[in-house]
Amino acid sequence: MDTRTNPTRLRLSQIRDAMAAAGVQALVLPSSDPHLSEYLPAHWQGRQWLSGFTGSMATLVVTATEAALFADSRYWVQALAEIAGSSVDLVKIDSGSSPAHIDWLASHLPRGSVVAVDGQVLALGTAQALQSALDAAGVALRTDIDLLDRVWTDRPPLPAAPIYEHLPPQACRSRAENLAAVRAAMAERGATHHFVSTVDDLAWITNLRGADVTYNPVFIGHLLLDAQRGTLFVGAGKVDAALAARLAADGIGVAPYAEAGAALAALGARQRLLLDPRRVTLGLRERVGAGCAVIEAINPSTMLKCRKNAAEAACVREAMAEDGAAMCEFYAEFEAALARGERPTEIEVDERITAQRARRAGFVGLSFGTIAGFNANGAMPHYRATAQAHAVIEGDGLLLIDSGGQYLGGTTDITRVWPIGQPSAAMKRDYTLVLKGTLNLSRARFPVGTPSPMIDALARAPLWAEGLDYGHGTGHGVGYFLNVHEGPQSISRATPEPQMAMRPGMITSIEPGVYRAGRWGVRIENLVLAVPAAVDAEFGEFLEFETLTMCPIDTRCIVRELMRDDEIAWLNAYHATVRERLAPRLQGPALAWLNERTQPI
Repeated sequence: MDTRTNPTRLRLSQIRDAMAAAGVQALVLPSSDPHLSEYLPAHWQGRQWLSGFTGSMATLVVTATEAALFADSRYWVQALAEIAGSSVDLVKIDSGSSPAHIDWLASHLPRGSVVAVDGQVLALGTAQALQSALDAAGVALRTDIDLLDRVWTDRPPLPAAPIYEHLPPQACRSRAENLAAVRAAMAERGATHHFVSTVDDLAWITNLRGADVTYNPVFIGHLLLDAQRGTLFVGAGKVDAALAARLAADGIGVAPYAEAGAALAALGARQRLLLDPRRVTLGLRERVGAGCAVIEAINPSTMLKCRKNAAEAACVREAMAEDGAAMCEFYAEFEAALARGERPTEIEVDERITAQRARRAGFVGLSFGTIAGFNANGAMPHYRATAQAHAVIEGDGLLLIDSGGQYLGGTTDITRVWPIGQPSAAMKRDYTLVLKGTLNLSRARFPVGTPSPMIDALARAPLWAEGLDYGHGTGHGVGYFLNVHEGPQSISRATPEPQMAMRPGMITSIEPGVYRAGRWGVRIENLVLAVPAAVDAEFGEFLEFETLTMCPIDTRCIVRELMRDDEIAWLNAYHATVRERLAPRLQGPALAWLNERTQPI
């Protein structure tokens, strides 16, 4: 492509003209929306539109002469390919939460400069850190303008998909129960009102679901609760009359989406508003009435929904079995195609897995975009095959497949790696070490309340022992027919915080990996449920993990001499459970494949 007509270069020129007209020397575009979502509706995909980088997390900074994209190691290879020739430079950062772009602004801009960022999509905590750093550098911050809106002439409209109810038997808690639990937490904090913007919290409290955000069954909106009633702020036409009547019966009224700020402004001196500073934007926080007292604390729903009850856990087990059966159907079909001499592409892998999931009971959609990466593509943790860039699966190597589904009874997320042809000894060694990391954490026991970052090293230890590591977290929380990534727990190198404590009922991924840039990648991921461990109570209560994911882990790449006998025993027991759970759901070639892949070693 002629770089003079590169779309990104043209758009950067337009945004710089808008910056100059507004007297702004730098513009910050985070990957964010007014709900601080991980996956953004198209209306708020401004960073992608301007930079050309399609990854889900990064921050773009534009000045009169520079454009810098700040992204962590999951995206480095992808970003370099997508921004090539665009005049955007990649700045490599340690993690998605790194404040490197703030430090960059403070050091690159002369005193007296002005930085602009749309306060409606800027997290309150980030705004505070940005303001502090810029004040120290003598740089002004403007959050009252959206410069992007001035040049993005074909900006997509707000999403308009209808909202629907999550119903029994899969909805295991009533809306009234959820509201009562949140209000009890409000009372403990001394709050008269509570404001919620994060879409998964909103969906959980109301037992409602939607399709406004790709892969996550949630909807765009806000919720303002008091001790007796609440108001749901959503787009016109998203709630039909029958649903509005059922919400009204539970004390929830419906109002236009744009009126949420005015409702906050109407709060006065007799009100005490509970809001989560990490889950609300600066623009909304600034709308709160001047006389209203603000109580800053984590959303009660975040702490409530992360602990699945017994009925939800039972539904998740059923969803995992359906998902595992779909995976067996896919792998049996896929390996038969390879045996016939076919050469499927990564895109076909995605299509075939999705087709098999679509046949299973309770399936609603994917929980994220399928990652099917062969050899070098598998070395990119967030790789996504496209029609313009994908690999044919042929020759020798490793195929990494990370995929998941949204079911009415749960959300799944699984990664498996399969040998194609004759993988090398080095590939098998990496595979075995990653498997040891997965098993090491899967078999762990730890006291109730252990901060989740503290157990991250258990998965890394077998890799560290061989001088290997990976740049992403080991595990994330998973929602119940909600977001595939949820908190508050995070098995990672994050700084431990009280809300990250491991509690019974939490569903978390375990997914260590090794990535050889330009060669191959390995990641083996299961979802696990934190359950009470049967131990002597003298030293308190302990937890262990029940592995929920039901799908064979390929044994052909295992280097047996690197595995201990107790690790092999765990793997054989897991495969026996997988075979027992999935066999009644399969027949023919898929059943034969399951039996072959779950043989003890």
